[in-house]
Amino acid sequence: MLPSQCNSNLLKDTLKHKGLRNKLIEEVISKGIKDPLVIDAMRKVPRHLFMDSGFLEHAYQDKAFPIAAGQTISQPYTVAFQTELLQLKPRDKVLEIGTGSGYQTAILLELKAQVYTIERQLELFKKTRLFFDKMGYRPKKFIFGDGYKGMPDEAPFDGIIVTAGAPEVPKALLQQLAIGGRLVIPVGVEDQEMMRITRISETEFKREQLGTFRFVPLLEDKN
Repeated sequence: MLPSQCNSNLLKDTLKHKGLRNKLIEEVISKGIKDPLVIDAMRKVPRHLFMDSGFLEHAYQDKAFPIAAGQTISQPYTVAFQTELLQLKPRDKVLEIGTGSGYQTAILLELKAQVYTIERQLELFKKTRLFFDKMGYRPKKFIFGDGYKGMPDEAPFDGIIVTAGAPEVPKALLQQLAIGGRLVIPVGVEDQEMMRITRISETEFKREQLGTFRFVPLLEDKN
């Protein structure tokens, strides 16, 4: 569940929250995150607002946590790691597969990216859309749809980030990368290998394997 949309007290970011967030960011840095722009973005985004108010004590621990529809808000280190791999510049055009609670989206927006994002779970899509409106987050495009298909009408993208585990790399996403663009995706069934795939030319891609993670599965529309 996302925060209540009708109780403005839940939308506060206090000095206590900021202090807890700073401690969390120091932990993330200790695990190897180096990009100062990513670190600064994570300092700015109030993670507790993306979680139900009953679980605020978990908001600034470096761990994933259930939200709704069988999904999770990703571990902060994982969010930082994937974001760092994208190597974004301001105004870069980024496709996010799996909006979830919107926390990763908010980090990308803080990096001044142009964010296009897709959510497959209708319950989450509706709640996160309301939450974005309440908080003033403005993705360029936010749709309910099948992440395996990407957004071909908006391609090409400088970066594509997938926030759920895919059994294989969707070919549609590869084709939606700009030349020089990077796809960051966890690939596997139970545990996933984090992959960064850089498009070198129309037909050539560079693939890097960058460690084992565990994500909820990427859902595909089978109809």
